[in-house]
Amino acid sequence: MIGGGQLARMTHQSAIALGECLRVLAGSADEPAAQVSANVVIGAHDDLEALRTAAEGAVALTFDHEGVPLAHLQALEAEGVQVRPPSAALHFAQDKMAMRRRLSELGLPVPDFVDLSGDVPAAREALIAFGDAHDWQVVLKAVSGGYDGRGVWITSGRDDALAAFDANAGGDTILMAEEKVAMARELSAMVARSPFGQGAAWPVVETVQRKGQCAVVLAPAPGLSEESAQRAQQMSLQLADELGVIGNMAMELFETVDGELIVNELAMRPHNSGHWTMDGAVTSQFEQHLRAVLDYPLGDTSARSEVVVMANILGAEDAPAMSMDERLHHLFARMPDAKVHLYGKSERPDRKIGHVNIVGLPGATVDDVRERAERAATWMSTAVWTDGWDPHTAS
Repeated sequence: MIGGGQLARMTHQSAIALGECLRVLAGSADEPAAQVSANVVIGAHDDLEALRTAAEGAVALTFDHEGVPLAHLQALEAEGVQVRPPSAALHFAQDKMAMRRRLSELGLPVPDFVDLSGDVPAAREALIAFGDAHDWQVVLKAVSGGYDGRGVWITSGRDDALAAFDANAGGDTILMAEEKVAMARELSAMVARSPFGQGAAWPVVETVQRKGQCAVVLAPAPGLSEESAQRAQQMSLQLADELGVIGNMAMELFETVDGELIVNELAMRPHNSGHWTMDGAVTSQFEQHLRAVLDYPLGDTSARSEVVVMANILGAEDAPAMSMDERLHHLFARMPDAKVHLYGKSERPDRKIGHVNIVGLPGATVDDVRERAERAATWMSTAVWTDGWDPHTAS
């Protein structure tokens, strides 16, 4: 697996259960996966020789991020390495402009968009024409390299959009603009596909974003009609098949105020919106990704409960004096059903350092389970109970 982050760390856990050894290419020995894997290559993901070392003797090569240069992957493929997903598919997760064009060709719903690459003055004029046509309800995006809100500029009018363009156009950054969608919420339709062509879809979930990154996942998406859920799953399965994806793929969607579904982003790897599956689904996204990459028959994607909520543990503005281990002790004492997954990361503001899953009991409501999951995650972040509970007096 290329990348030593938390996705590789959690994939490693599933590899152990399947009797497999996951070799990790990590940037340093203290990265989350490098801390726990017995087979680590230290090197950069954009170094072809490091990639060759990681791939040597491996059954397949896969990823915990989409940042590996396509030319390197194409070189590995030419040398016989089983790159999964293949470079031809991963291209559409790396390049938002290519992704938008391909989805449009396939008839899948996307926001209106415009290419702002090339000559900067001409691109600025193209932005002005696009903004005028859409009453300046415009989002600027970097075509490649953005994640967790980075490389995305949600603008508030003509002057703001042009200022964002002027500050970021040119150099190595290639921009595009999209129509700002009047959305009710964000959804994620996650699927897996094997080389054999088998596909499997988890229930569609609702994702709650804060500061441009995922904070909470509600599974299945509450109040989503069966028709819309099936449509989202079919769209994702169709796209994975059309693009030749091998492994997991998350299709992030906008549900508009009119109830329509519009595709926002793609990820071809395990994804934050699938962390709930570790405790809330028959087959976790990490086991499924390995099954797909190794061409095993895919696992059952059914949810284990009518309500499952994942809440990310994010680094606090000021790290608490109380150690993470002591926070974990108090959480388990108060909420023994909380399933905590920590990534071995140091704490800094808004950094994803773990997550909490709460699997609802029969009859539990979404609001109740969500409140408990967020309360647990906030405690692990800040050492403060949002309801004022005192861990020493248990009141």
